[in-house]
Amino acid sequence: MANLKDIRDRIVSVKNTRKITEAMRLVAAAKVRRAQEQVLRSRPFADRLARVLENIQTRLRFEIADAPLLKSRDVNAITLVAITGDRGLCGGYNSNIIKRTEQRYAELKSQGFNPDLVLIGKKAITYFQNRQSQYNIRTTFKELEQVPTAQDAESITNEVLADFLSESTDRVEVIYTKFINLVSCNPVVQTLLPLDPQGIAESDDEIFRLTTKDSRLTIEKGAGPANDQPTLPSDIVFEQSPDQLLNALLPLYLQNQLLRSLQESAASELASRMTAMNNASDNAKELAKTLTLDYNKARQAAITQEILEVVGGACA
Repeated sequence: MANLKDIRDRIVSVKNTRKITEAMRLVAAAKVRRAQEQVLRSRPFADRLARVLENIQTRLRFEIADAPLLKSRDVNAITLVAITGDRGLCGGYNSNIIKRTEQRYAELKSQGFNPDLVLIGKKAITYFQNRQSQYNIRTTFKELEQVPTAQDAESITNEVLADFLSESTDRVEVIYTKFINLVSCNPVVQTLLPLDPQGIAESDDEIFRLTTKDSRLTIEKGAGPANDQPTLPSDIVFEQSPDQLLNALLPLYLQNQLLRSLQESAASELASRMTAMNNASDNAKELAKTLTLDYNKARQAAITQEILEVVGGACA
């Protein structure tokens, strides 16, 4: 009977765990919706800014722009900005970024560069701070909004921009998780600084949509809408020089790029947590079924044993 009690207690524990994982899955689903809405709200500003920069670049086609953010220089120090989450229970989301950061750091060291790290998220901070003898950490950021805001991106942008302009670093790369679909998120490396003057207008932009299919939540990826912002008239006259405009707008563009990286990472984290909690709920359901069968078998065996003992006693 003690065995029956142990099995019954495990069944109750597994069912309680399933309730928790199911609640976490629903919370993550609601937050993914918020992340999607935020991306869509920020898109008009990003499109308009990209269009303005594209038009200014056209004016500078036969001129030399004096914009520090566009200048490439001899590279010695490289800053890696690694974006992870503050929380766990999201599958391999955090560990994949940490592994990719370690790999990129080792690649740069082997090529003779001096890399350092800007860490975003408690998971990356904890991991690399425990290995400070192996990695050079420049600064850290944690406890950002789970759905990133422009203020979060601004504080990080100001840090990396100051380092680049002061020439304490010659190149800035961001390592984040690019959202692909509900069950696939890919860690990627993207160069933030110096800005590529030909990479202002992105033609392969992608968006994700949270939809319902067969009574289950799913996320679909699709091509983003084309930049339909109007071009500037060819006869427009700027009060400021194109150089001044570029130096004023490029930091905004850089901040927007970093914000989108944070948003993609947040969406990937939430999608990974949805998947992990969904798998945990399914596993708990299957485990509860298995334990129930074991309980019934053990209970039947105990009843049979008691009957045999009663019959054996009566015959004696």
